[in-house]
Amino acid sequence: MTNTMRALRQPTLDGPAAMELADVPVPAPGPGEVLIRVSAAGVNFADVMQTRGTYHGGPQAPYLAGFESAGEVVALGEGVGDVRLGQHVIGTGYAAFAEYAVLPAAGVAPVPAGWRDEQALGLVLNWATALAALRPLGRLAAGETVLVHAAAGAVGQAAVQMAKHYGAVVIATASAGKHDVVRALGADHVIDYRSEDVAARVAELTGGQGVDLVLESVGGETFTASLAAAKRVTGRVVVFGVAGGTVPVTNWDLNFKHHIHLIGLHIGVLIQHAPHIFGELMAELQELQAAGVYPPGEPTVHDLAEGPKVLAELESRATVGKQALRP
Repeated sequence: MTNTMRALRQPTLDGPAAMELADVPVPAPGPGEVLIRVSAAGVNFADVMQTRGTYHGGPQAPYLAGFESAGEVVALGEGVGDVRLGQHVIGTGYAAFAEYAVLPAAGVAPVPAGWRDEQALGLVLNWATALAALRPLGRLAAGETVLVHAAAGAVGQAAVQMAKHYGAVVIATASAGKHDVVRALGADHVIDYRSEDVAARVAELTGGQGVDLVLESVGGETFTASLAAAKRVTGRVVVFGVAGGTVPVTNWDLNFKHHIHLIGLHIGVLIQHAPHIFGELMAELQELQAAGVYPPGEPTVHDLAEGPKVLAELESRATVGKQALRP
């Protein structure tokens, strides 16, 4: 192993265009951590938010970018017993857009047997987030109707497939050019959020009743539409994204206007504060793999140097599905 590595560095909070390649020291794993030789790093909207300083608790510039990576374990920190050298794992940490990355051992998952490392990207972040929103938090039951926003994205695609597997009627939102992709995943109805009134269309599709569950990953005007689209009294809205901005909701709103269940989700917080639920999610995802519901992912893979371009395209919502960088 060399002493230096290539990595993507964010020198300012001026967005993806400021990101640059740099030669930096290879990190060392601390207690409870593992060092992996990165095969592929996942690109997520949170990476875009971090480049602009809008991600809560995100790093301050300058910093090494990226937090989702998969690869081979090449060093173990003190006290690590459940991960072995040479094992291929997927997890989240810091400075993932690099040739080597450090991950907390408690939050890694093995790459499924027979899968390439990049095919496992999204296991801990995208698929676990979607499953948490649908099942333990969203309490989805067969026969219910679920509204999935940004359904052509990585979390959205996972949510559509799992919701259909669990017997739900799926209403999805996506831009017009992505409707065929979403329908192929099993969505029963697809709404063009750019040209249609989402709440009004949902009311039309549900006979004015609203949906039982909303997976809200966008924010802004979409968040307002989500509150209106949820069924009164029993409807649930699980919030796990703010890409479109924030909208305030007061106790007056929940008392007199939006009689719904409003639930917040951040997979990193869930891993930290409810590790038993995370363990149950990983076990359920293994069952979904065996059933063919969770197939090997096929992300669009780019060279590490293309990272700034890929993040810019993600920010403009020009991408479809999972994006990855290969160092």
